[in-house]
Amino acid sequence: MPRELTPQVFTDITVDPFVRGWLHRPATANGDALLLTHGAGGNCNAPLLVALAETFAAAGYLVLRCDLPYRQHRPYGPPGAGDAKRDRAGLKNALTILAKMAPNRTFIGGQSYGGRQCSILCAEPESRSTIAGLLLLSYPLHPPGKPEQLRTQHFTDLRTPTLIIQGTRDAFASIPELEQAIKQIPAKTRLVPIESAGHDLGFKGKNKKTDLPKKIAAEFESLFTR
Repeated sequence: MPRELTPQVFTDITVDPFVRGWLHRPATANGDALLLTHGAGGNCNAPLLVALAETFAAAGYLVLRCDLPYRQHRPYGPPGAGDAKRDRAGLKNALTILAKMAPNRTFIGGQSYGGRQCSILCAEPESRSTIAGLLLLSYPLHPPGKPEQLRTQHFTDLRTPTLIIQGTRDAFASIPELEQAIKQIPAKTRLVPIESAGHDLGFKGKNKKTDLPKKIAAEFESLFTR
């Protein structure tokens, strides 16, 4: 990796919740920034997030992949029932910091739980004018085996253009279920199925889909090109 694309440890403890993660600076900046965060069982070093950060930085984006506040306090395990509000506050702090470092648009995205918190943040009225687009990786539409417990209460308030990347074998949401659910979103949306992939989007193991980050970046550019 070229030296200018090597990620740097990033921490800001002047805000509460504080921001911690890795900053990827592009060799040639396009003026846009992307904030990425992780799922419930992981952290910002998840292989797909790292690969996406490298891919987007190579395309000119300033990228910050950050740990959510619950992960900063607990290195292992899922978030607790009361963590979501504080996790969104941490994302908001990270976005504010990132927006000051990039002159143009700011995007946000996350895997599973992290993506859900990003989407709820985007649905808040004060966020609508500051976030240019939303990237959802494996949206957890419902708990596995419980399709009646839909996590769509905020969809009618989601006015941020949204790109959804979902495996066709994801137990948290089938493609038909998502196609129906996103009809509630008033913003422009695009759902990209990843064939034969589960909740990890097939990005692990010997047969991982190594072309996935470039595919996601291409869909992202197509949807969000001005």
